[in-house]
Amino acid sequence: MNFLNHKSDLFSFTPEVLDALNTGAPVVALESTIISHGLPRPENMRVAAEVEDIVRSRGAVPATIAMLEGRIHVGLNESELEAVATRDDVVKTSIRDLATVAARKGFAATTVAATSHLANLVGIRVFATGGLGGVHRHARESWDESADLTALSQIPITIVCSGVKSILDVGATLERLETLNVGVVVFGSQEFPGFYLSESGFTVDWSLDDPADIADVMATRRQLDITSGLVIAHPLPHASQLDPDLHDQVLTEGLKLADSKKIAGKDVTPFLLDHFHRATHGQSLVVNTEIIVRNAELAARISVADSRDFSQA
Repeated sequence: MNFLNHKSDLFSFTPEVLDALNTGAPVVALESTIISHGLPRPENMRVAAEVEDIVRSRGAVPATIAMLEGRIHVGLNESELEAVATRDDVVKTSIRDLATVAARKGFAATTVAATSHLANLVGIRVFATGGLGGVHRHARESWDESADLTALSQIPITIVCSGVKSILDVGATLERLETLNVGVVVFGSQEFPGFYLSESGFTVDWSLDDPADIADVMATRRQLDITSGLVIAHPLPHASQLDPDLHDQVLTEGLKLADSKKIAGKDVTPFLLDHFHRATHGQSLVVNTEIIVRNAELAARISVADSRDFSQA
């Protein structure tokens, strides 16, 4: 792959990931913001390792993406993963700040948008995360909308997630995804999930329940030269979701608290996730962990099916 030869001054690959990319083996991109900002220590390190293990167990190679001392790492060894999980100077970075942080030799955890961009750049077609960013509540006044949405309108990656984070305006986010030509499919249901909740109250047009069918859609999108992303929303089983009444109560409290503390922009999501963890006495962490692991497992199965189609194309 020419890219791997020409960008060696900026990118580093683990041998496992490099071999997979060069041979066309299935690879799943994983974001690092979950590790640095989304999960508390030391659970973040344990969950990151568990997610990589589940990807490997399904026949794909995990490629956790982060920036260390200005270099983009596609795949992390144990010491690199520990650095992302424990350092206090790891910056949550979207696409617009990647070059600035890299030029300053900084440490960065990549958001959904940044991970999608970098994964696509090196030829990774499937990406697993927890929840997408989206349109924030009261966006009419704040204009606060995640860069994840515009990134997915321009990057032909398949992203497995549990919908958009339930702290956001789900309906408005789905409308924006439609406007931006981002494909949305729910795995095993037409009920769009609500991150901690199995259902958000919104339905979508398309549902698939076989990774091979999703791979067929991906292959057809390539034939049609569709350059936007494909969202595969993966709902939690009802038995695994956070109690809906508790969820709504904690969310209301958290939004009021964030407003009183004048927390805004990219600081809102980590603040509310931390509030959920404390206010639910760890229940939300259990749910969040299951979300991430289940999505990585499905993404690996999709990547394996897609790699077969891609190699035969």
